[in-house]
Amino acid sequence: MSSKDAFHTLLADLTAQIDGRPLDAALDQWLNTAHGAGSPAYEQLRSACITGVAEGWLCEREGGGIKYGRVFKAEDALHRFSVDVVDMQDLAGPHHTHPNGEIDLIMPIEGSAATFDGRPAGWCVYGPGTAHRPTVARGRALVLYLLPEGQIQFTRT
Repeated sequence: MSSKDAFHTLLADLTAQIDGRPLDAALDQWLNTAHGAGSPAYEQLRSACITGVAEGWLCEREGGGIKYGRVFKAEDALHRFSVDVVDMQDLAGPHHTHPNGEIDLIMPIEGSAATFDGRPAGWCVYGPGTAHRPTVARGRALVLYLLPEGQIQFTRT
C-alpha cells in the first residue's frame, strides 16, 4: 500500500467517527480529547502528512508563500469530506468562508510552537457559515483541512 493510500485509510477511519456530527464546539472538544496532540491518531496523521510533503503528493502547489493542495476530493469513502493540506510559516492566508464548516488539524513542524488562528497543536472546528483569514504564527505548521462536500468560498476581504 502506498503512503497516499495509507493516508486515505487513516482519514476514512477518522471521518467515519465524525460523520453526521454537527461542526461545533462539542466536536472540537471531542476531537482534541480523543485524537488531540500526542495521541496515536494525531501522530499517525502528522507522520503521514510529513511523508506526503516529502514524497511530493501533498502541498504540491505554491502561491503567496503557502504550499497547498487538495489531496482528496469529497467522496463517499471519506464521508463526503474533501482533504486539503497547507504548509505555512508566520503568515496569513486568503480570507474565505466555510458554507458547511471546516475541521482543521494543526501540526507544528520542526520543533516550532506554531499556532493556527491562535490555537496550538490539535484540532480546530469552524461551524457552517463561519469565515477567517487562516493565520500561522510563531513558526511553521502543516494544517489539514476537512471540508464537508469540499465547500470553501474565497473572498476579497
